[in-house]
Amino acid sequence: MPKHSRVFRRFLISYIIILIIPSIAGYMSYQTSISVTQSLAIENSVTQIQKSQEILERRMAEVEGFTRQMAINQDLGILMNEVNSSDKTNVYGIWKMMKDVLTFGQTNDFLQNFFIYLTNYNVVLTPGSAYYRPEHYYDSFHYKDLSFDQWKKEVLDSTHRSEIKPLSRFVNKGTETSVVTYMQSLPLDSFSKASPAIVVVIIDQKTITSLLSGLTERYGGWARIADAQDRTIGLQGIEEDEVKKLVSDKRYDMGKVSQFYGDDLVITLTSNTNDWVYQAGIPRKVLLENANKIKSITFTVTGLALFVGLFVGFLLSYRNSAPMDRLIGIMKEQFGHENTSDRNEYDFLHGNISEMLNHNKRLESQLHEQQPLIRDAFLKRLIAGDFQLREELVAAAVQSHAGLNGSTGYVGIIQINGYSSGMESIEILNELSVARLLLKQSLMDTGSPIPMTDIWSDKIVFVFAFQEADMAKQLGREEIANTLKHISEHAFQEYRISITVALGDFFATELEISQSFEQAKQTLEYAMHTNKKELVWFDETRMDSATYYYPLDVETRLIRTVRAGEMEAAIRIFQSIIDQNTVHRELSVEMKHQWIGEMKGTFLKLLNQKAFQESELFEPVKNQIIDMEESSAIEQIQEQLNEVMVTLCSLITSKKNDGHAKLVDSIKAYIKECYSDSELTLYRVAEQVGRPWKYISQIFKEVTGTNLSEYLEKVRMENAEILLRESDLTMEEISEKVGYSSSHSFRRAFKRVTGVPPSSYRQSAEG
Repeated sequence: MPKHSRVFRRFLISYIIILIIPSIAGYMSYQTSISVTQSLAIENSVTQIQKSQEILERRMAEVEGFTRQMAINQDLGILMNEVNSSDKTNVYGIWKMMKDVLTFGQTNDFLQNFFIYLTNYNVVLTPGSAYYRPEHYYDSFHYKDLSFDQWKKEVLDSTHRSEIKPLSRFVNKGTETSVVTYMQSLPLDSFSKASPAIVVVIIDQKTITSLLSGLTERYGGWARIADAQDRTIGLQGIEEDEVKKLVSDKRYDMGKVSQFYGDDLVITLTSNTNDWVYQAGIPRKVLLENANKIKSITFTVTGLALFVGLFVGFLLSYRNSAPMDRLIGIMKEQFGHENTSDRNEYDFLHGNISEMLNHNKRLESQLHEQQPLIRDAFLKRLIAGDFQLREELVAAAVQSHAGLNGSTGYVGIIQINGYSSGMESIEILNELSVARLLLKQSLMDTGSPIPMTDIWSDKIVFVFAFQEADMAKQLGREEIANTLKHISEHAFQEYRISITVALGDFFATELEISQSFEQAKQTLEYAMHTNKKELVWFDETRMDSATYYYPLDVETRLIRTVRAGEMEAAIRIFQSIIDQNTVHRELSVEMKHQWIGEMKGTFLKLLNQKAFQESELFEPVKNQIIDMEESSAIEQIQEQLNEVMVTLCSLITSKKNDGHAKLVDSIKAYIKECYSDSELTLYRVAEQVGRPWKYISQIFKEVTGTNLSEYLEKVRMENAEILLRESDLTMEEISEKVGYSSSHSFRRAFKRVTGVPPSSYRQSAEG
């Protein structure tokens, strides 16, 4: 072929060009994928630090909220405004305040270490301890760089308004650490150099930086939090000198959210709430690990593809040029060299290549046709359980104009039957799309707007909602069944579409829709498993289960309910556990034994509570639980555990009643002693017994059946009757002795209680 090698070269060049075109497209796609991968990695890192920022700001807001709670705390207000004298200290008030603040640290780890300083008493209150001399507190808890006098001057003797002391070295009972300090003077409007009280919250650096540990542990990077004055709040994985070097470098732009500096990606976020700066450094190598993998794989695959393409192009060029060489040879033999031009060969090759490219473009156009599917994003979030608060759900519904008809009802799934295989076929997908549209139209033709959305190619989720729960439970279920049966019959008769409808259990609020959806999925699985081609409700299912139902949150709720002595609620929770494992599950013998064993363990844990250990019932109940046989019938186990619950709840109720009776007796004794004081009020009584006035009013009513104010009035009238019968005191003197500031008020109260005026009562007693 050396005589006509020019044709071979042109074929080869054409194939090389064709090979280069998709290679360029592939390279562009590669660059795009690398860019997207890098952007996603950066975006994920930014999102993670944003979440950490939100959590930290929420925790700090809770700290500020704690100080505001202290500002409006009545007991603390009384302590702050009391005048301290050397011979009289409100020990009870200080003890009660110390006890009240004990629980705050259990809900927020930022409140693990705090104290309240009362200026008038010169006392430091901490959860569980009271230091009547600040130097005693300083001995165990102090800043390394502050002497006692400096600490007292800067912290205790100064006024603070949501002031934050930056990261400082701190000694906590001999252990050195670093802390951030939040300080707030009380009351909140304190403007003088000294204030009646100061709340100081000491937050360990480890607690703050733990919120950013996800970045440092995952990527091996560093994290820093600084306040608006660039004072360090939290630091992890980097030294302070390195941070100062970074900030002072002109190449580093504080205004950028993310930027590469050296070998790290540096993320910088500034809080809109308190102007704190959150910085995190992630090694470039770790961040772009996935992108480097894509790069390596792409280069390898592309290199192999090009090598194979060149080899195939060489073979095809030889194969396709051989006939043309023979044809050109024949043409030259027939017509001579002068009648054959290079242009004819080029036009021939160019025409074929153009035609091939045109075909390729048409193919690309067909492959890139898009058939967008409209999905209801709000409903998908609703059935997925993305909403935690009803306010959030309502706001999302208003924004998306996708509200429900009511807050109670049922969630269902329509399964289009007959498409268990071949779902990837375009024809099948088109058929399913048409079927879904027809079924949706049938649902809309019912006359009421029914929220619905597609899940998978052969399923539709819908929600029947009602305004009232009673209507949903009574009329709603029958109405839904009739509607769906009509749709099923219509779809089969008109379009030969066979469907199976599965419905979850009743939901009482919108937040339970996701639970009803999960139940509908279980019901559909049951219907497919039992080959039921009809309408199936969740309460009609009974499926085999490899595991039992006893989640940790349910166990915790059961323990908390029994400890509170709420017998009805405890039995209701226990009954739901029984139903889940017997009505809706078919447990194996082994699973049943494990479940009953764990239930026994729950009640044994309950018995470890101090309230039960001190009771004489402790050993009998403990032996009763231990002696339960896992092989016993469920009904027998349920009866035995119900008996244990009733016993424990009754014990708690009895202890509560005994405590209430003692409280009422102390109230009666105090009233009997002080009824003659005209300033004796419900608040004075509450202060005397150390309980809130609403609490003692409720307890007194429950125990005696009489309001506390009525009882006080009754005691005063009984003593007034005695004075009217046995003394010659005037009405003014009697009214004063029984606690009335005026005789008019006394006469009116006496007539209201006894039915006769006091003067008439005295006359009848004398007669």
